[in-house]
Amino acid sequence: MVSIAQRPRGADRSQLSRTLAPHRLRRPLLRVAALFSAMALAACEPSGLSVGGPQTGPIIDPTQPLQVALLVPGGSGDPNYDYMARSMSNAARMAVADAQGARIDLRIYDSGDDAALAVQRANQAVAEGAKIIVGPLHAESANAVGTAVAGRVNVLSFSNNADIAGGNLFVLGNTFGNTADRLVSYGVSQGLSRFLLVHENDVAGQIGGAAIETAIARNRATLVGKSAHGPTRPEMDAIAPTVARAAAANQAQAIFLTGNNQAVLPEIAAALAEAGLSSRSIQLMGLTRWDVPASRAALPQLQNGWFAIPDLGRMAQFNSRYRAAYGETPHEFATLAYDAVSALAAQLRAGRRNAVTTAGLTQGAGFAGIQGTFRLMPDGSNQRQLSVATLRGGQLVVLDPARGSFRGAGF
Repeated sequence: MVSIAQRPRGADRSQLSRTLAPHRLRRPLLRVAALFSAMALAACEPSGLSVGGPQTGPIIDPTQPLQVALLVPGGSGDPNYDYMARSMSNAARMAVADAQGARIDLRIYDSGDDAALAVQRANQAVAEGAKIIVGPLHAESANAVGTAVAGRVNVLSFSNNADIAGGNLFVLGNTFGNTADRLVSYGVSQGLSRFLLVHENDVAGQIGGAAIETAIARNRATLVGKSAHGPTRPEMDAIAPTVARAAAANQAQAIFLTGNNQAVLPEIAAALAEAGLSSRSIQLMGLTRWDVPASRAALPQLQNGWFAIPDLGRMAQFNSRYRAAYGETPHEFATLAYDAVSALAAQLRAGRRNAVTTAGLTQGAGFAGIQGTFRLMPDGSNQRQLSVATLRGGQLVVLDPARGSFRGAGF
């Protein structure tokens, strides 16, 4: 069952409340959604024990249709957002069709690119009977929606900003922390223990840098220095000799780059290479995919660097199936919508009355998603199984495949 709630005609955004609770406001907001989601496309299946914790969210009857509200960024008039909204909506419908006996009453709400409008749509959805909200896209909107429906329903947002997560608000996008932890832990397993951090000096770079520092500490490695740079090549060229001196003086074995901006990564890697730092002399690694776009895969300064990738095989199958159904390639965020709805369907098939509560959603063994196995954490963040990859001769090479499941039911 799928229905679409459109924006009321004549809605005046300026009259919509923009008030956020103080405990939400103190969190830094970053407008990043999810980056860079039977057979491979079978609905997610839960296993293991659910984690104890507060029962935020309603108890349901799993034999009855579960009303799910999907908040998508449509209706703003921006063709890019409309494309995202269409992809997310279609992917969620695919998950409903794949529910294998579970009944999902999916209702889609256009929330544009506006936090206040997203709050209005969320309140409308809950008033109409929604038991859980999937979306919205940006961190600001997700933060506002989580606050607005706190104490009533849980929110599975498309954001990857773990700083907004917690309470009734979860983030579905792959987080900087998850990627950083995967790469650092792999590095430690390969004998690397001394890391330099080089990050952009914008908000995303600072958040990414903090995630890398946390991952280094968590894996009992050592951060031997860090440098920040601006977005221009002269700024990168200026810090590269400093990074080279720090690497030599502190016996660094690896340099972890944020490289969040698509144009930045090739430039900072080239600047470091000119200072004598490439993956032939010290291991480079980064938070973002180095093979995307494909045009930069052959760049010499990116060869042999490490980065993390999702399950590309399953994503290719999903994309092929989507194109056959809808005649276009889906936006990358479509897999998050599919995974969220599919995971809820799996909860219903398992007969879980606490399927949409905090305790029910935080399955220790997680769910089998399109991008790979994932699980929601009690703190509102997520863990996703990723592969470690590199570029060799311009070709993508997987160094360490993602695990198919999490070890044990605990965290």
